[in-house]
Amino acid sequence: MSLSYLLIALVAMFGHSEDFLGTTLLSRPLVLGPLVGLALGDLNQGVIIGATLELLFMGNIKVGAAIPPDVITGGVLGTAFAIISGKGPAIALAIAVPVSILAEMVISSLFVFRAILNKKFNQYAAEGDFNGIQRLHIFSGVLRPIFMGIIILLALQLGGSVMKEFLDMIPAWVQTGLTVAGNMLPALGFALLMHLMFNKTVAPYFFLGFMLAAYLKLPVIAIGGLGIIIALIVTQVTPKTPSDDDDFETVADEIKPVQKLTKRDMRNVFLRSMALEANFNFETWQNTGFAFSIIPILKRLYTTKEAMAAALKRHLSFFNTSPYGSTLILGITAAMEEQNSNDATFDAESIGSVKLGLMGPLAGVFDSLFWGTFKVIAAGVGTSLAIKGNIMGPVLFLLIFNVPHLVLRYNLTFIGYNAGTKFLQNLAKNNVMDRLTKGASILGLMVVGAMPATLMSITTPISIGSDKSTVTIQGLLDQVVPAVIPLGLTFLVYYFVKNGAKTTHLLLGLLALGFIGSMIHLFA
Repeated sequence: MSLSYLLIALVAMFGHSEDFLGTTLLSRPLVLGPLVGLALGDLNQGVIIGATLELLFMGNIKVGAAIPPDVITGGVLGTAFAIISGKGPAIALAIAVPVSILAEMVISSLFVFRAILNKKFNQYAAEGDFNGIQRLHIFSGVLRPIFMGIIILLALQLGGSVMKEFLDMIPAWVQTGLTVAGNMLPALGFALLMHLMFNKTVAPYFFLGFMLAAYLKLPVIAIGGLGIIIALIVTQVTPKTPSDDDDFETVADEIKPVQKLTKRDMRNVFLRSMALEANFNFETWQNTGFAFSIIPILKRLYTTKEAMAAALKRHLSFFNTSPYGSTLILGITAAMEEQNSNDATFDAESIGSVKLGLMGPLAGVFDSLFWGTFKVIAAGVGTSLAIKGNIMGPVLFLLIFNVPHLVLRYNLTFIGYNAGTKFLQNLAKNNVMDRLTKGASILGLMVVGAMPATLMSITTPISIGSDKSTVTIQGLLDQVVPAVIPLGLTFLVYYFVKNGAKTTHLLLGLLALGFIGSMIHLFA
């Protein structure tokens, strides 16, 4: 067995372990590509191919019930076979797309299988056996990285030499067609991101981002910085005054119960929340992850088997929200459980009602903030550097996304615990959530608008006139609207996305358009 193949399988297992690591984007092609390149002794190609695949799968995110193609398996195998064959990014794209679709079918089957375990989880809850719930949650979570790691190792071991021979037989014109098609595929990612944020109110900021990139040639990071300033001005976000802080502390003091919980308990909740989606399934979604996260609180508060059993049953009900805002609900739940343990007249059913009421609103706000803003900025900056082979691209990608993610996620745990539901009421009165959502959309759309002009290379080689006075169509287009072809293609795909077209069909359609367009010399 080749050592490099084993290392690549471990890279894939690392990517598939992200459900234990807080959805920190360690599974993205931009991160795994360089690791695969390192395993094969070609870090530079790994960085470039990872960036190319990131552009393709940029809008490939799991929001709500949407289960997208598996970018981990597709990205890892696509990068590996492209480097082994020496064929480059175009071949990586051709391999990654079908592999990612097939792999997601396997993973979806695992999500269905996990639902079978719910009966066992409920049995442990009825017995008050929190250790059994913890063990089963972890066991179910490790099934995915182990299973997918074995599949990837077998694919490399059995198909590595065969795939290399096959790829060596591909003629140059086919590879050129795949390159053009690959340049078109990012339009799908941009369109999917637009579908999350684009509306009449904030649409102008998309075009502002495009014009800054197309006409002024500003880099994505500069447009992102300008977007932050504009979002702050438009939403009129101002620092808190001392009276605001006093009011906040008064609210927190009003509802603070007799404390049994410590800061260490709440830190444990934060750390365990990283594994919220480790046992994600299609029946009860993140319920065992929530129970796993809140167990340190329950252990501290309830000493009898009956009380523990009742609490565990409460938290094995359906749960699904954005992982990034989950700790706010966990903190509020911890405060309510503490009050329940102190007050015999407390209505324990209200705990489930509060969780249920908060899931949807927080999912909308935090999915928009992180998927539609921080991830877009991080990917824009990261890919713009990595596509040139700069290793700082993946590093900045992770830092831009995870510094605000982890700082906010940690602090929300304590905010939820200290201020409870009154904190959310305060936000609603001041329209903070609405302003935050609007500001995030402005910033995200400005960066998305810049991407077609900076990260898509689609031109037309068509020319008109005689040999002495030939005029290229592309030259004329650049004088009017630079990068108009990438912009037009992005809106065409957005139109189909908005009207319910399937992602798989759009992927195949873009591949066909690029390949055929290259053959008839319409696109280059």
